[in-house]
Amino acid sequence: MATLKQTLGDLNKESFVGLLSKLIGESKFVQNNPPELIPEEDRIVNHVLNVLRPYSTATGGPLRINHVTYKPNRGNLIVEYPGTQPGKILSFVGMHMDVVTANPSDWDFDPFSLGIDGDMLKGRGTTDCLGHVALVAELMRRLAETKPQLKSTVVAVFIASEENSSIPGVGVDALVKDGLLNNLKEGPLFWIDTADKQPCIGTGGMIPWKLHATGKLFHSGLAHKAINPLELAMEALKVIQSRFYEDFPPHPKEQVYGFATPSTMKPTQWFYPGGGINQIPAECTVSGDVRLTPFYSVTDVIKKLEAYVEDLNTNIEKLDTRGPVSKYVLPDENLRGRLDITFDEAMSGVACNLDSRGFHVLCKATEEVVGHVKPYSITGSLPLIRELQVEEGFDVQTAGYGLMATYHAKNEYCLLSDMAQGYRVFASIIAQLEE
Repeated sequence: MATLKQTLGDLNKESFVGLLSKLIGESKFVQNNPPELIPEEDRIVNHVLNVLRPYSTATGGPLRINHVTYKPNRGNLIVEYPGTQPGKILSFVGMHMDVVTANPSDWDFDPFSLGIDGDMLKGRGTTDCLGHVALVAELMRRLAETKPQLKSTVVAVFIASEENSSIPGVGVDALVKDGLLNNLKEGPLFWIDTADKQPCIGTGGMIPWKLHATGKLFHSGLAHKAINPLELAMEALKVIQSRFYEDFPPHPKEQVYGFATPSTMKPTQWFYPGGGINQIPAECTVSGDVRLTPFYSVTDVIKKLEAYVEDLNTNIEKLDTRGPVSKYVLPDENLRGRLDITFDEAMSGVACNLDSRGFHVLCKATEEVVGHVKPYSITGSLPLIRELQVEEGFDVQTAGYGLMATYHAKNEYCLLSDMAQGYRVFASIIAQLEE
C-alpha cells in the first residue's frame, strides 16, 4: 500500500504554473494601498474556486468550501478536507490574496503578468503571496483528487487584506471575531507567508513614533535670537536612542531564536513646515519606529520613551548645543524649546512555541525535504499571527517558500523548485501528524 507521501506525490508543476499565471494576471487589481488602491480579492478567489469547486461537496467531492465576504469584492476562502477523527485538525493559513504595489516603469519586466525564465517565476505576488495561494490550492486539489483516508481534517484558509491593516474587518481578524477559525485551535496552524524555506520562529513588534520639536523662528543671520528646532531634535534624538539601547540591549533569547538584529530605534522620516533657506523654522518633526524583539514589552518601551522626553524637557538647557550661539532657552524672552513624543498604533512581536508538536513536525519536514533546518527570526512584523497566537491561543508556526531577497521588492520572483519543495514539506507535515 502506498504511503500518504507517495499518494500525494510531487507538485503538479503544470497545474501550479497555470493557476499562478492566472493569479499574477490579477495582481494589478489586488494591490493594497488605500485609499487609492483597494484590492479585489474575489478576483483571486474565483480562480481558486475554478480549481477546487469540481471537488466540492456540492458536486459530490470531499471538499467543504466556504466563501466568506465582509466587504464587497473582498472575500476569504475556507477549504476543508475532512478527516475521520473528531477534534484532530491541522491548518494552512496566511496565504493572502492581496499584494503590495508595483510601478511597472521601475521593473525590468511586466509585474502584472507571469514571466517564466527557467526555474524563475517572475511577477508581483510570486513570492508574497500569490505563489503560496496557488501552492496550497494545489495541495487541496491533490488531496481531493486522491482521497486518502486521513484521521486529521486539513484546512486551508486563503485570506484577504494582509498587506495593509488600515481597513479592519476584512480578513483573518473578521474570521476570528466570527468564530469561523475556532476549530483550528485543536491542532497546529501553519502560517504560510514568509520566505527562504526555513521555519520563521520569531517576529518583531513595531512602535511608530513622532518626535516634535518646537523652537523659535528667526532669520538665520541672527541665530542667537532663535531656538533651532532642527538642532534640538537631532541632539534630543541622540540622547533618546542612547538611553533606549541602554534599557533594551540585545536579549539572550535573541540568539536562541536566531534574530538577525536586536531591538532597534531609529528615525526614518523628517518633516518641517517649509520656509526660506535663510530662515530657522519654528518647528519640525522627526518620525521613525522601534522594532522590538518579542522578549520586551511594547508598553514598557513607550513608557520609557515618554520618560526620556519628559526628562529632556525638564533639563533642556543641559542638552548639547551646536556652536557658540546655539541654544534651546532664551531667558530674556522667557522661551524654552520643547519636545513632544506621540505614537501611532503599536504591535507586539511573536516568539513561536519551540516545544510544540507543530514546530517539531515543521522542522522534521524541512530537514527531510530541503536537506537542513535552520530556523530564523526577523524584526519585521506580522500583526495577524500575534493576535492568533497570544490573544486567541493558536499554536502558530510560520514558513514560506518564496525568496526573502525579492520580498516586497521590484523585479519580484520565486523559484519553481522552491515551491515544489514547499509542497513536499506540506505533504510530510500531514503524514507526520497522521502517525
